[in-house]
Amino acid sequence: MSGIADAFQPVPKAATEAVMVASSAIPDEAVKVAGYEFNQGVDYDQLFASFGTTGFQACHFSDAVRIINKMRAWRLSDEPIKEDDYDEFADPEFRKNYRAKVYLAYTSNMISSGVRETIRFLVEHKMVDVIVSSAGGVEEDIIKTFAHMYLGRFQMDDRQLRREGLNRLGNLIVPNDNYVKFEEWVNPILDKMVDEQKATGVVWTPSSMIRRLGLELNDDSSVLTWAARNDIPIFCPALTDGSLGDMIYFHNYRKPGLVVDLVGDIRKINDSTVYARKTGMIVIGGGVVKHHTLNANLMRNGADWAVFLNTAQEFDGSDAGARPEEALSWGKVRLDADYVKIVGDASFFFPLLVSQTFAKDFKKKADEENTEKKAPPAPGAAVPGVHASPRRAGPDE
Repeated sequence: MSGIADAFQPVPKAATEAVMVASSAIPDEAVKVAGYEFNQGVDYDQLFASFGTTGFQACHFSDAVRIINKMRAWRLSDEPIKEDDYDEFADPEFRKNYRAKVYLAYTSNMISSGVRETIRFLVEHKMVDVIVSSAGGVEEDIIKTFAHMYLGRFQMDDRQLRREGLNRLGNLIVPNDNYVKFEEWVNPILDKMVDEQKATGVVWTPSSMIRRLGLELNDDSSVLTWAARNDIPIFCPALTDGSLGDMIYFHNYRKPGLVVDLVGDIRKINDSTVYARKTGMIVIGGGVVKHHTLNANLMRNGADWAVFLNTAQEFDGSDAGARPEEALSWGKVRLDADYVKIVGDASFFFPLLVSQTFAKDFKKKADEENTEKKAPPAPGAAVPGVHASPRRAGPDE
C-alpha cells in the first residue's frame, strides 16, 4: 500500500511555484504573433504584410520595407523651414521635390549573381543616388555584357575545376575565358585614358574611371552604363582589388603612366554627404563597401535611415557583423535614426525587399499611366481621327 500512497503524493510546492510563475498583464496594444493564412489563397501583398507579425527575421524584413519606404517618401517639405536656410530652401516647390539622398552599397557577389538585374533596375530608373561597390562589382558587370556565368554546386572538385580553367564562386562557375575577353575589351580603353591623361592633364579617380567604362560599354543590361547615363556616381575605394587591378597591373608594363587619384573620390563622396539634409543607406554585405558608406555619413553625424543585409555575426568584431547599434557609437548612424539589420542571404532577401518598395511603386505608377492612356475621352474632347465640331466661345472668352 505504501507504493500506491506514494504515487498520490502532492506535487512539490517548489516545483509548481517555479513552473507556474504568474504572467504580468499584457498591454492592450501588444502585437499578437500570427502568420499568413494560406486557406484564403495566395495573395503576395498580404503574405509579405504578414511578415510583420510572424517573428524572427520575417519581422526584420518587414521593418526593412517600412524603413526603405520612409527614406523614399521623405521630402524637405516635411520639415519646418530653418532660419538660416538659403532662399531656394524656403521655396515650397523646391522643398516638395527635395528628397533624401539614398546610398546603395553592395559586394561583388551581388553582381556575379542574378541580383545584378535587381540593382540595374534601381539604377536605370534613378531610384538611388550614390553607389558604393567593390572592384568585383565593377568588373563583373562589364564581363556579364559579353560572357556568361553558369550555375554549379557548392560541393565540386575544385582541383579539377582549376585544371579545366573554371573558377568557382559559391555555386556559380566563372570560365577563365571571361577574363580574357575582359582584358581584350579594357586594354584599348586604358590606352586612351593614359593618352588623355598625358595630353590634357585629366585626373582620373575611381568614380570617373568607372563612369568612363560605363559609357564605353554602352549596354542596356549594365549597371555601370545606366549609372553613367543617369549621373549616379559609383565609388570603389578598392578599385584594384580584383580582375580590373590585374588588368591595370599587366597594362602598366606595356604602357606605364596611368594614375588614379583616391583623394578626389573621398572628397567627392564626403562633400556630397555632409550637405545632404537627410540620408538613407541600404548596405548589402560588409567590408569596405559598408565602411566606406557609413564613414561618409559620419561627416554629417550619421545617416537618418539604414538597412543592413548580411549573414555575418558581431562576435569577432568585424565591420560586416557589427549590429547597427555599434554604428551609433561611431556617429555613423544617428542616435534618433530608424534602422534594422536582416541576417540572411541577400540573393533571396534583396529582390524581395525591392519588390515591396521600389518596384511596387514603379508598377503602380506604370499601371496608372496605362489606365490614363486607355481611359475614354471626356465628353466634348477631341477623339483621334475625328474632327471636333466648332465650339462657341463662352462669355468670358
